[in-house]
Amino acid sequence: MWKIPYSKIPKYVQIETTILCDATCWFCPQKHATRQPNFMEEWVWKKIIDETRDMSVIYRPFILNEPFVDKRMGDIVEYIKQDSTAIVEFNTNGHPMTSKLSDNMIELDVDLIRFSIDGYYKETFNEARGISYDKVYENVKYFLNEVNRLGKDIKTEIRMIKLPNMEKEQVKFKEYWERYNPSEIIFTDLYKYPWEGQEKSIEKPCLKIIDEMFFYVDGRATLCCWDTNERQIVGDVKTESVLEIWESEIMKECRNLLEQGKREEINLCSRCDAYEHIDFTKYRSL
Repeated sequence: MWKIPYSKIPKYVQIETTILCDATCWFCPQKHATRQPNFMEEWVWKKIIDETRDMSVIYRPFILNEPFVDKRMGDIVEYIKQDSTAIVEFNTNGHPMTSKLSDNMIELDVDLIRFSIDGYYKETFNEARGISYDKVYENVKYFLNEVNRLGKDIKTEIRMIKLPNMEKEQVKFKEYWERYNPSEIIFTDLYKYPWEGQEKSIEKPCLKIIDEMFFYVDGRATLCCWDTNERQIVGDVKTESVLEIWESEIMKECRNLLEQGKREEINLCSRCDAYEHIDFTKYRSL
């Protein structure tokens, strides 16, 4: 039995304002997503934001999508930033980040942008992403140069997935992007989503739901951002408030089961090995 320090209110709120993506990454399940509509209704994303104002929330306007495919993103960030306590973070492939859009995000003082690039060589990049290598590199360099020129306090991360036999390319990748002075260059492991070949659950709790909430493009809330096939719906913000969902009986039940390490009793979690190597000793209940 573990005792996990669940937050009284969500610290992170992810909003899937669109389900679309312009890339075709071989490792991403987005291409199999069928939920609708293509874009979240305006009143729905505004309701989520309105109900979490003045709570020092970190908003992430994406889940299983490319956020900047949504042409409303400037308006969405501006709406979020009406709350002086709010923070906005993005994960992006960089492809839709035109100079005009970059200027807009910089002007709106976004707090963090993670660029997932996944290749120093064009051949590597093309195999992984299926979008224009030249355009991505041009867009990301422009954003980094402008942030540095203007002295903006925007954290920037350049990311590449660690694949076998890619060590030499990772060195080249790091050397290249260091010239543009991002906040950080990160090499990430390629993780598996739940139900991607796992045959059983692991008897451990989960860090993902300690202080995070996730809303699909249709307004439904899911237990986890890795729930690509909608296996664990926990509410619907169209008919419930954000905090009603956060404090709901189904959320309490999921937390209780995870504290007991009973992932097998939650459909989504029964085939998930996330945090398998995390030491949860400090959370052990006496």
